[in-house]
Amino acid sequence: MDHFADQARLQEGIGEDGKMPLHWAAFFRSYARLGSEEIAGRNEDLTRLLRENGVTYNIYGDPNGLNRPWKLDMIPFLISNEEWPVMEAGLLQRARLLNLILEDIYGEGRLVRSGILPFELLYNHPGFLRQCSGIPLPGRQHLVMYSADLARSREGKIWVVSDRTQAPSGSGYALENRTAMTRVVPELFEGQNVRHLSPYFNALRDGLNNLAPRQRTMPRPGGGAPRIVILTPGSSNETYFEHAYLSSYLGFTLVQGNDLIVKDSYVWLKTMGGLERVDVILRRVDDIYCDPLELKADSQLGVPGLLQAVRSGHVSIANPIGSGVLENPGMMPFLQPMARYLLSEDLLIPTIATWWCGQPKEMNYVLNLLSTLVIKKIARNPAGSSSIDGAALSHAQLQQLKAQIIAHPALYVGQEKVDISSTPSLINGKMESRKVLFRSFLVSSGDGYVAMSGGLCRTSSEPGNFIISNQSGGISKDAWILSPEPDRILAPLKETPDRGAAAEEDMLPSHAAENLFWVGRYTERVLGNARFLRTVMQFLAEGNKGMTESNRLTERSLLVALTQYTYTYPGFTGPGSDAAFANPWAELKEVLLNEKRAGSLKFNFLQFQRAIHEVREHWSTDTWRVLRTMEEELAQDIPLSHQGHLRMLHTLDNLITFIVAFIGLNRESISREQGWIVLDIGRKIEQSLLLLTMLKTTLVNRSSDQVEYSLRQSVLMSHESLVNYRYKYRRPIDNRLVLDFLLFDPNNPRSLTYHLQRLRVHLKQLPNDQAGYGLTEYERLILEADTLLKLSDKDSLAAVKDDEAKYGFLDDLLTRMYGLLVAIPAVISKTYFKHEVPHFPSDDLYVL
Repeated sequence: MDHFADQARLQEGIGEDGKMPLHWAAFFRSYARLGSEEIAGRNEDLTRLLRENGVTYNIYGDPNGLNRPWKLDMIPFLISNEEWPVMEAGLLQRARLLNLILEDIYGEGRLVRSGILPFELLYNHPGFLRQCSGIPLPGRQHLVMYSADLARSREGKIWVVSDRTQAPSGSGYALENRTAMTRVVPELFEGQNVRHLSPYFNALRDGLNNLAPRQRTMPRPGGGAPRIVILTPGSSNETYFEHAYLSSYLGFTLVQGNDLIVKDSYVWLKTMGGLERVDVILRRVDDIYCDPLELKADSQLGVPGLLQAVRSGHVSIANPIGSGVLENPGMMPFLQPMARYLLSEDLLIPTIATWWCGQPKEMNYVLNLLSTLVIKKIARNPAGSSSIDGAALSHAQLQQLKAQIIAHPALYVGQEKVDISSTPSLINGKMESRKVLFRSFLVSSGDGYVAMSGGLCRTSSEPGNFIISNQSGGISKDAWILSPEPDRILAPLKETPDRGAAAEEDMLPSHAAENLFWVGRYTERVLGNARFLRTVMQFLAEGNKGMTESNRLTERSLLVALTQYTYTYPGFTGPGSDAAFANPWAELKEVLLNEKRAGSLKFNFLQFQRAIHEVREHWSTDTWRVLRTMEEELAQDIPLSHQGHLRMLHTLDNLITFIVAFIGLNRESISREQGWIVLDIGRKIEQSLLLLTMLKTTLVNRSSDQVEYSLRQSVLMSHESLVNYRYKYRRPIDNRLVLDFLLFDPNNPRSLTYHLQRLRVHLKQLPNDQAGYGLTEYERLILEADTLLKLSDKDSLAAVKDDEAKYGFLDDLLTRMYGLLVAIPAVISKTYFKHEVPHFPSDDLYVL
């Protein structure tokens, strides 16, 4: 205990008398009981758990920033029971104040007219959107969600550093941090009485349900609870993990802008079953990108016509478009007079001292003390920190900054450089002192707000660095708010009334369906390519080269077939192929590991990974663990040597095992509804096309009996069917029997007949609004393919005339089958993944 106490005395929790507060003392007693070795092991477990769970935070402009693992410090940030009520009261007051300011800015405008809020400050801010003025909004509070970054000075004073009102992020990470901590280090919670987080999320879900438009001029078919969606910019957004996490946790559909469409001032969700009405949008897209029709014309993230739907009162958005204006740091000097004007109260938590340069006196003050202040533009930089430490600038840089401020003073603020307190942090196995920011979260509830009894803490990336952000490499902490009474650390989310599960079956968004379809296709493409590549490598590794002429011809045929099968042209085909044949392992390594080579295994894996991340809310924790292992397997560099050849084979063995595990996990965990059906359709289509391609590239061309025998054996090995073939037929590998086994055997799960049977069943289960008893286009295609296969003469497929260079009947069948099956994805895409604006014969039919 003494060692930890000595370390902790350097931190923010030590009082003037040099004594450690009771809550920190209790924590460090639990911490010390673990011991240094156990702490190191638990810290590794924590990192591994977050990585395996797929917890990520993307960093803009960093080539290594995409899906960067989330960092969590094992030592939490403690807020005592005596301190929290004061902080909570100040946060609740600030939320009420900002809500009234937002209402006034887009409503009566009393603050500007009375001179309390300078009009230059308001109208120069890009967050002020004139298009949002006068829009009536439902709910008692316009500002539905609010977040504030708080800091404590070394003197113990609490300051608000910044406000987040546009699309406040971090609550999902706070919940994941708490979940991870309780799993990995439950001993640290002993005797702490840590408050749980679920009341905030219950209030969030209830608040969003209450936002739904009260008057429905177009009632939902079948009634039911309001339909709420989370609008995300997509998987490349920095906090996309959180969007998917909250979607799963709260039970709301995750959508992107192209999943939504506006018709007659209503917002519709494009689903597999058609268009479904949307009542509430929880947006994670910045204001300006939400509606390309009225705001940023080149936005690909929003929904054209969304603002008009809001004006019409047919959809509610949290937070309302235009709320980003409250994030203007230039407003901070005016919050105190605005609080007195709107609330008749003084601020309970002061704002960090700020000077807006739009006022001559304040500008001169900032210019004179530029090297001692933090300078910010009033418009936040979405790609990272917009704070400039004056002390870190050279003389030339200071002069340049001065010139910029003088040229556009209304666009800059200066802030006091507060000496932020530090907190104990476990960095690289050692206790260190790091600056800390605490982000709180509030949500509207009834006549007021509910504050999360916890939050998200971030510490500086380097000791003494006072600029703290995730984009600059900050590390997160779990925030513990202590209670005088024992409380559940984690409590389940409150049950809600039945949301009409039967009516939700067709709710799979088209964008999600399309990505699940491609997950299925890329799953089988990676698996099929890996198995064939392994078969070819094994043939080369066995040392057959140079032994016999038939072995040399077989090797050459396999290498050419590999290029044709994987589409990694030119490869072993074309006039320049001699170099590839002379050193086949170099080309095989390219086919395995070159992510920039179209058709390579790693290239296809990255496409598979990208599709998975687009629908990450569908995958279990075990699935993420498997995916992370596959990433690590393909990240290694393998030399071109005999040992390297063995490592490549080992990599393929592992990759095949992991992809089969991925298939098995999702066969067991995804419910047999539209998501699984669409995924399996993608798998069966890809399996069928790969099988046809394999047969066409290996078994159509004639060769010697020995070469053809070896090629048939390689085909069976690539499909993991050699053992089953021998068990069933107990005969040598005969051409007719191989074709019978791989094309016609309904009991062979790798045969074309089996794939077509499953496809017909799945395609029949897709939503179909076609009247009568006619077949859809994709049903006609699969029926034609199935019929063509059944009418084929098995003996003719295996027969050949003496003067022919190929098996003509087999070649013709494979070509025709491929043409039919390859057309199905385009038909499915046209039918289910792309929706046109619906044409209603009479809109009056939908008006009460």
